[in-house]
Amino acid sequence: MVFLNSELAVIVARGRDNSILCYPVVETIHKENICHIVKAPANVSWDIRKHATDVAYKAVSSLEGAGVFAVELFLTGDGQILLNEVAPRPHNSGHHTIESCYTSQFEQHLRAVVGLPLGEPSMKTPAVVMYNILGEDEGVPGFILAHQLIRRALGIPGATVHWYDKPEMRKQRKMGHVTIVGPSMGDVEERLKSILKEEGSDCQAAVTPRVGIIIFLYVPVLP
Repeated sequence: MVFLNSELAVIVARGRDNSILCYPVVETIHKENICHIVKAPANVSWDIRKHATDVAYKAVSSLEGAGVFAVELFLTGDGQILLNEVAPRPHNSGHHTIESCYTSQFEQHLRAVVGLPLGEPSMKTPAVVMYNILGEDEGVPGFILAHQLIRRALGIPGATVHWYDKPEMRKQRKMGHVTIVGPSMGDVEERLKSILKEEGSDCQAAVTPRVGIIIFLYVPVLP
């Protein structure tokens, strides 16, 4: 039996000229096999980050094609890095790059496939946390919960909200995400807690993941 300490991921870009650049290592936190939170940079040692980056680089180097690849990894209790999966596309673990990196994974993907020089992948902010907005309820009740979350998220410094405009609300479906940038991981984690706390409650513990948020939200009118 292998004891897993955490799950990591590395976004790797490969150009048409076979040039390769790696984004900073992130930690992904899963519940019920669904990614809920992404933290960057990952809270692991420099040696672990280097090892994870090396594994991701070698994995993508062994493949063909240009574009962005997401390399998912396991960190074992004894410090080993195990390759889990390689997804040949922009990935949920890289959504934070829109706000946190000099070149987002989406821009990087376009650069790679059309043959432009790859952009700088390093972070332009000290810390970032990305929270996946998952449907907590079906239909109208889900949109009501989304509206409550919107009001809190839009009042948080450094928070950016994204909505995927999916036509149907379902439980545990990825409907959007919130990205929070800040001066330290502790700071952005506290901001996330303030978004997730129950309305009118002093409790700072994260509640069950809720539905997505967007600047423009269509909320069906209750009869």
